[in-house]
Amino acid sequence: MGALPHTPSACTCQAGNVIALTQSAFRTTRAIDTRTSIATRIPIATRISPRTSGVLMTHRHSTHRRPLRLLVLAFCAALFAPLMAVQADAHPRPRLDALTTTTTQLASGLQRPVAIAAANDGSGRLFVVEKAGRVRVYDPAEGLLPDPLIDITDKVDADDNERGLLGIVPAPDFAQSQVLYLAYTSLPDARVTLARYRLTDNSLEVLLDQDHSAASNHNGGQLAFGPDGYLYWSLGDGGSADDPPNNAQNKNVLLGKILRLDVSKTCGSLPYCVPPDNPFVGQADARPEIWLYGLRNPWRFSFDHADKTLWIGDVGQGQEEEIDHLTPQQGGANMGWSCREGTLEHIPERCPTDTPLTDPIFTYKTSDQGCAVIGGYVYHGAYAAARGTYIASDYCSSTVWALHKNADGSYANSTLGTLPTQITAFGEGTDGELYMVNDLPGRLYKIGFQESTTE
Repeated sequence: MGALPHTPSACTCQAGNVIALTQSAFRTTRAIDTRTSIATRIPIATRISPRTSGVLMTHRHSTHRRPLRLLVLAFCAALFAPLMAVQADAHPRPRLDALTTTTTQLASGLQRPVAIAAANDGSGRLFVVEKAGRVRVYDPAEGLLPDPLIDITDKVDADDNERGLLGIVPAPDFAQSQVLYLAYTSLPDARVTLARYRLTDNSLEVLLDQDHSAASNHNGGQLAFGPDGYLYWSLGDGGSADDPPNNAQNKNVLLGKILRLDVSKTCGSLPYCVPPDNPFVGQADARPEIWLYGLRNPWRFSFDHADKTLWIGDVGQGQEEEIDHLTPQQGGANMGWSCREGTLEHIPERCPTDTPLTDPIFTYKTSDQGCAVIGGYVYHGAYAAARGTYIASDYCSSTVWALHKNADGSYANSTLGTLPTQITAFGEGTDGELYMVNDLPGRLYKIGFQESTTE
């Protein structure tokens, strides 16, 4: 920083004490904004103690000069506070565009892996879904185990490119219950299906399914437990181009939606319950399980458990790939498909007149910058400069997109290089580190970060 600029003698005579006062009265603490990952210095007002500095102690012996002295000290504190902040931020965290990603291969030989979930039992294991209907286990001590943990290939319709076993999430109490939840297209009629799997007896219990026989694509399939303890499940719009039945805008069907369910108990004949604060509970023209609608193919979404927000990667048709970011208060939002694709008007006659559309926070051009967005996670691992940053990619381009929300509500974005080809999914370890799998190469990688060596 160099020397401080010249200041009035009244302050200079006790510069060391003034700085001590400034540090006490405007004590700073480094805080990480979970929405933006930017480390900031936040002034926190503190009680001034007579023991804070030698200057404040002098009032005990010269009380007749106290008002003037306090006035001088207040002036100096105000003068020096910005300088102290500058000194504190002399080594700010790197910008997004100063980071690049790295990958370390952990396993190979996987057969079309499409999803990753961490075993939340303290083992450090990762569950890796193979599209045909198997769940493999990566153990950090032993590598990829040869035998599958789950094999339901006799229940799964995986004939088409987008059908198969598509999603997995352990129950919040997995360490005790040994329960996993699976999303897949089922035999014999390719219904998109949510099921509970118990490792204790290898039983499979179907909880909810939806007809998806009209087309084989756009099945969704992501599963995640939200910070509220409820299970969220994404379903595509039913497939084909332009969503011919307009499923995504029709709240009477589950296609083109993200659902929110309480799978910890049953309600009447249902093997699950509908949370009472779901946005469409009690509406005659809507399924109560729906949390969000107007989605095309929300292949991958995730929660940032630090601020409880939801990030969605919704695959585009031919114009724009989109990423959405929603707070817990935005249940019931209409994400816009097929009235529009991303930010662009698509089928205007389907645009609602009585419901606002929720804008994506980031889009990029399909067929130019990629072909299918792969939604990821907000990073909360060991590499401090990347913490709080949302990471996503694309199946075709493998570009790494990094985003975070600024204090003013806008979003910063940057590209952090590329990942190995044909990424199909990200995964998050219990320690906040990120992983990825890719399709036909069939490999599992750990993702890392480093500071770029170029300006």
